[in-house]
Amino acid sequence: MKRKKIALRNVVILSLLTSFFIACDKDFATLESDIVTNDNATNFNGLSRKFEVISYSKALDPVQTNALPINLLGVYNDPLYGITTASVVSQLRSNLIDPDFGNNVVLDSVVISIPYFSTAIENTEEGETIYELDSVFGDSPMKLSIYESNYFLRDFDPTSSINDSQIYYSNQTTGNSPISDALLEGTLLYEKDNFLPDERQIVLKNEDGEVTGRSVPALRISFKANVAADQDEIEYWEQKIIEKSGSPELSNINNFNDYFRGIYFKAEADDGTGTLSLLNFASTNANITLHYTRDNTLTTGDPVQSTYVLNFTGNRVNFLSNDFMLSDGNENDGDDKLYLKGGEGSMAVIKLFDGENTDENILFNSFEYFKNEFVEIDEDGKFIKSKKLINEANLVFYVDQASVVGLEEPDRIYLYDMKNNAPLIDYFFDTANTTLPINSRTGHLGRLQREDDGKGIRYKIRITEHINNMLIRDSTNVELGLVVSGNINLESNSQDFDVFNPDDSNEKIPVSSIITPRGTVLYGNNTLEEEKKLYLEIFYTEPNN
Repeated sequence: MKRKKIALRNVVILSLLTSFFIACDKDFATLESDIVTNDNATNFNGLSRKFEVISYSKALDPVQTNALPINLLGVYNDPLYGITTASVVSQLRSNLIDPDFGNNVVLDSVVISIPYFSTAIENTEEGETIYELDSVFGDSPMKLSIYESNYFLRDFDPTSSINDSQIYYSNQTTGNSPISDALLEGTLLYEKDNFLPDERQIVLKNEDGEVTGRSVPALRISFKANVAADQDEIEYWEQKIIEKSGSPELSNINNFNDYFRGIYFKAEADDGTGTLSLLNFASTNANITLHYTRDNTLTTGDPVQSTYVLNFTGNRVNFLSNDFMLSDGNENDGDDKLYLKGGEGSMAVIKLFDGENTDENILFNSFEYFKNEFVEIDEDGKFIKSKKLINEANLVFYVDQASVVGLEEPDRIYLYDMKNNAPLIDYFFDTANTTLPINSRTGHLGRLQREDDGKGIRYKIRITEHINNMLIRDSTNVELGLVVSGNINLESNSQDFDVFNPDDSNEKIPVSSIITPRGTVLYGNNTLEEEKKLYLEIFYTEPNN
């Protein structure tokens, strides 16, 4: 269960001054310089100071997992955070409405294909491309089952009076209504006890063994009419789709969604282990393809080979289960360690300047004290001019290496405005890398710095513009959220993803945190290890008066 403590803290002037000015280093700089160095210093003193913050862990309630840009499928055993199991249910859609399959239709094969995220690393002399799979966690077999789902994935929430979209959550519910396994697990279409992702290029061949095509690695399952073991599956798809040609069930999207309610991919651990993959179900190459032969419309022509394609579009939901438990941290004094876990995991809350906003009594408010020292304001609290110029402001999070032994540490973490559920202004000032998201916006959200053996050292998060906004533009000192991120770029224009709370509070979570199973442990503000303690570091210049 979560622990939440609400209390008022009395702040006295002596403790304020003691904690406020922790470190001070002097250089010199000119006002015209963008970078403060000893070489360009003439008229200004360059100073740095560490300011106290409050940081604590917060366990997440079930998170919204419909409308995700990518999905998790599989089982991941984390040495610290336990076993995460991810399954997916998805509607199917075809671009061909009310299909006419023709006469004397023979279903030749059915192929389920969902590409993995992969990178080509080598081309062989035989024309084969060697791939390396991205975003695959673990390397042990798992059980994979595929069912026809009998659960109807609604577009709209029937309990809403304004046609709100239906939200589905990671704990296999709509919030208050559970989704039963019995409805999800209809007709069994496929089952494999020792399933593992395959990084090999897919080579397509004809009946003569000649190569007809190649494609990227994918979760690919094929049922063939000429294979005795596949006859039940071929018969299922014949009855479900082919024999319904011209029927009301295939005549429009609404009828089809009610008739064929979806496909459920269920992952299960194999002796407590498994492998978890990121899959792009929304890709045009992710589909179920029925290959069939029909009579030629020309009386003398040969039979024609055709296809009917079902894509994984429409509503799609990830179900996530995790056996790790975490209590909420100390929101008044902060925690010694911050626990971050993706999915339905945990995050950290950061309060700058003890989380305080403006107050009439400057001496009893650390944020107002800071603001009064750095800028001149009028009687209404509006900015007049700077007294000191902020060159850089950072939050540096050190990894607790003793706690993350054996973990696949995340390369990126994401800091955001919890009040507005939005990136900080520094995010938009930074440069995006759409080709390699791992290297995107690293000026603001620094990548994990690692030792030579791969162990994580620290993350440096630059929030210079955010601090300047509070000083110069009178922005609110909002609480900041810190989460693990699977792809920083997703936050640039992503919708808010809901966190289900029994108290119906409007809590949101960044999408890039939902799509990763990784976790880490960072030092907070309440640690006894002073050199790794979390502070707000500010580098600034002031005139030599």
